[in-house]
Amino acid sequence: MINRNEVPAELLADVKNQSNVTWDDDATDNKFRGLIAAASVYLDSKGGATLDYEADGFPRTLLMEYVRYARDEALDVFENNYMSLILAMQNERAVARYAESTKQTET
Repeated sequence: MINRNEVPAELLADVKNQSNVTWDDDATDNKFRGLIAAASVYLDSKGGATLDYEADGFPRTLLMEYVRYARDEALDVFENNYMSLILAMQNERAVARYAESTKQTET
């Protein structure tokens, strides 16, 4: 989970850029920090752990899209529209956990 007061500056800039927000002001930045924090809480719960939103992959993509939907007041359809990516993220994490567990038992 990302705390709204601890959103990495680069992640904030990337999310704003993805949303075509090219200006800087405190109110806009605070709104985006709140949306990023809310997205991380939601996606961490779907992923079953604290996810990495700074690396390219499903968590980052889903965070960007969650923020877009939240900003456009369309969260009621986010999960339905992105279920396949949410499931893909969960499967990717499950496979990685399984691979890690089998590697440990082989040694």
